[in-house]
Amino acid sequence: MSAPPDLSPSSAPLTERQIVELLSTARQRIFAEVGKVIVGQQHVIDEMLIALLSGGHCLITGAPGLAKTLLIKTVADVCHLSFQRIQFTPDLMPSDITGTEILEDSPEGRKLVFSQGPVFANMILADEINRTPPKTQAALLEAMQEHQVTVNGKTMHLPEPFFVLATQNPIEQEGTYPLPEAQLDRFMLNIVIDYLSEDDEVAVVTKTTAGKGEPVQRLFSGEEMLAFQQTVRKVPIAEDVARYAVRLSAASRPGREGVPDFVNQWVSWGAGTRASQNLVLGAKTRVLLHNRTHVTVEDVRAMALPVLRHRILVNYKAEAEGVTVEKVIQRLLEHVKA
Repeated sequence: MSAPPDLSPSSAPLTERQIVELLSTARQRIFAEVGKVIVGQQHVIDEMLIALLSGGHCLITGAPGLAKTLLIKTVADVCHLSFQRIQFTPDLMPSDITGTEILEDSPEGRKLVFSQGPVFANMILADEINRTPPKTQAALLEAMQEHQVTVNGKTMHLPEPFFVLATQNPIEQEGTYPLPEAQLDRFMLNIVIDYLSEDDEVAVVTKTTAGKGEPVQRLFSGEEMLAFQQTVRKVPIAEDVARYAVRLSAASRPGREGVPDFVNQWVSWGAGTRASQNLVLGAKTRVLLHNRTHVTVEDVRAMALPVLRHRILVNYKAEAEGVTVEKVIQRLLEHVKA
């Protein structure tokens, strides 16, 4: 067997063939490095990698104490990206995120100088994003969509690559500000992190109470991450597979012709076109990470839960009957045939 490609950061530009080779081995190498710090949660790491290599943002939902922050910080270290954590609180202001102009003394006298906020980094952890008012939440909208911020009429570009990974606590809802649908739709994936199994939790307790852990190795640079994103978009996809992704999203929209009855009964708002785009983009990334050459319907189906769970809104009838959005998506996968 040939040796795996070198994943250490390099200044030399990579060819497209080298990028594909890197991606085909990167998944297991990244699992190995992140596993030095994080135990279990393989599907969470997998979905995070898909979002990052697709150039998308992701929302991570889970109870407190499940290492959401540590996981994001570890992935940033492995990817050799600059990292900033923003703790969202009710008194956080937009300027606390984007930055502000301050007066500084200079030989020419006092002048206004822009002081960059924490959003000027490759990877932003928006911790408990639903704890801050909508005005501050909206400060991330331009950054997430345009990769830039505007302060006092001046537009400044953010470093590339740029990712926002937001966490929210689903348990304590008092004093929170649920994200509006327009901002939720800008997150490529909604990743749910759950409690560990007993064996994994024993491993966590043993590891974290035994001393300092092994440092992680940086596998690739930000420039290589940008090259990965460009390569992912070049992966070919058959028209019938892309059409399946569109039909899956369209089937979630109530009131339209051909929509299944359970959608009209349980869903108040369905997924839009951005859902179809992210189903395809996530499927393309999944193909390269699994060392395959073409996108299948199963790749699209594998992306359905993280792509659709924050884009489909169930109504009061569904809540009264105990129907979750995950159940609606599973029914959609059964209903929409390839």
